[in-house]
Order: sequence, then structure tokens, then C-alpha cells
Amino acid sequence: MAYAQDVALKTRLTKVALLSFDVGVEWSLSPRWTADFSATYNPWTFKDNTKWKILMCEPQLRYWPCQKFFGWFIAAYMHGGAFNFGNLPFPRFQDTRYEGWFVGGGMGVGYQILLSRHLNLEIELGAGYDYSRYDSFLCAVCGKKISEDRPNHYWGLSKANISLVYLF
Repeated sequence: MAYAQDVALKTRLTKVALLSFDVGVEWSLSPRWTADFSATYNPWTFKDNTKWKILMCEPQLRYWPCQKFFGWFIAAYMHGGAFNFGNLPFPRFQDTRYEGWFVGGGMGVGYQILLSRHLNLEIELGAGYDYSRYDSFLCAVCGKKISEDRPNHYWGLSKANISLVYLF
């Protein structure tokens, strides 16, 4: 049975697995609507100047067909932030560093599973559009700039999260 909590604190375990700090808050707007705001921060520069840096925020509006904080929901979201990736063990990022910003949004669907009176597990997928602009550099340290202010358009999966949710 679900309970009538009005505020939730959450962390996206998928972001934490990528070594990011992630926190979100979701609050009730009505019996079937909630608003969510999450932020992710990853400040890491590893040995050999490997960079995995991101700062991202994501507001979201959710509709719960049955009851808030329980079962299925449909969401509309936006996100934006800045990034600095380079010298990573993936072919595209091994010899090139990318530094820039992005904005986007889309629609998602998710499900919250009750674990206890105050603890839920949430699974969410979303698809939409992202626009980014970035500069690319030859190496991850201080290499020569390859391209400047390059635009990028992306349509597709833009969200895949598993979150731990604490209900107040």
C-alpha cells in the first residue's frame, strides 16, 4: 500500500555508478502531478590527465495515472549543462578532448516500486532531442584545437536511470 508523502529525496544510481555526485528532489503539486529537479556533478581529472567532468541540471514534470510516488508515471523533462571529456578508454575519446555545453529535453516513462514505507526504487527511460556546441582538442592535456564551436544535433534515447528514492 502506498502512503501520502509529498516530498522525495533521490539519487540516480546510474549516475553514481559513473562516479558522479547526483541528488534530486521531487515534490507534490497535486494528487497526480509532481515536479522533480535533479543535478549531477562530476569534477574528476584522473592520472594521465583523463577528464570526466560534467555539470548538469534536469527539471521534470510528472503525471501519475493512479497515485503519485507509486507505479507508472509519464514525464516531460529538460536538461542542460557543461562537459569536458578526454583521454578516456573509448575510441572516440582516446586522443581527443571535447569541451562544451548542451541543452535538450524529451518525454519519458517510469515506474516506482515500493521497497518500504519511505523507500522506493525508480526505473525511468526517456527519449528526445539534445543540442550541443563544443570545441575539440588533439589531446587531453593542452593539445591544439581541432575544431571550434561545433554544433551537434541528437535525436534518440537521452535518459536511462535507476534511482533510489526516499519519501518524506
